Amino acid sequence: MRAGIIAAGLGERLVAAGIRTPKALVEVGGVPLVARAIATATAAGASSIACIVNAETDRVRRFLESTSFGVPIAIVQRTTANSAESFLALRPLLEAAPFLLLTVDAVLQPGAVTGLVEHARTRREAAGVLGVTTTVDDEKPLWAEVDAGGRILTLGEPERARHVTAGVYFFTPLVYALADVVAAARPWTAFRMLLTSLLAHGHALYGYDVGPCIDVDRPEDITAAERMLGLAAPT
Repeated sequence: MRAGIIAAGLGERLVAAGIRTPKALVEVGGVPLVARAIATATAAGASSIACIVNAETDRVRRFLESTSFGVPIAIVQRTTANSAESFLALRPLLEAAPFLLLTVDAVLQPGAVTGLVEHARTRREAAGVLGVTTTVDDEKPLWAEVDAGGRILTLGEPERARHVTAGVYFFTPLVYALADVVAAARPWTAFRMLLTSLLAHGHALYGYDVGPCIDVDRPEDITAAERMLGLAAPT
């Protein structure tokens, strides 16, 4: 299985708080976020990983190139306007077969992503399985209404949903084919456009509850993630 990691964000809120370390290298429990994402992907069965990092600094690329992770790491270095553009930049490295996709700032409990992959393999009719959580940590969450059978009915309607997406996904190559259709109609400005377009085109999406998830955007999120993982004393 291939995996992709979106790690091209600039981490503006962390920078504004005085943290100059590139977001992908910010440590949770002493481990950089990008290393955590790679370990999560390999534990879930990834045999190769494609990672997009931004071009504002070479620090993340150098870290990836100088660290042994036990699997091949293909690096795309490009500063992108949004997560959708980052996802499209990974296309040549991912679209040949079903793949796992992670955002670098999503910290989940051990085993959660492995469970997602195992569940996704039972949903052969699905274009994708989205990790979802009831932990509403993001400032602009994407709400997901999930029925009793796990199928996602709506996205982006908080009055109908109790879950939000958790920054981890399992997709079939169909998503990249659909990207061409969406791009022909309007520019891609956010990754969530892809997800809502999948539903709009009648493709099956399922949700898998990955449990607690912390999106590391602010300094306090680092402590929250460490507490969730049992790496910090409760306050």
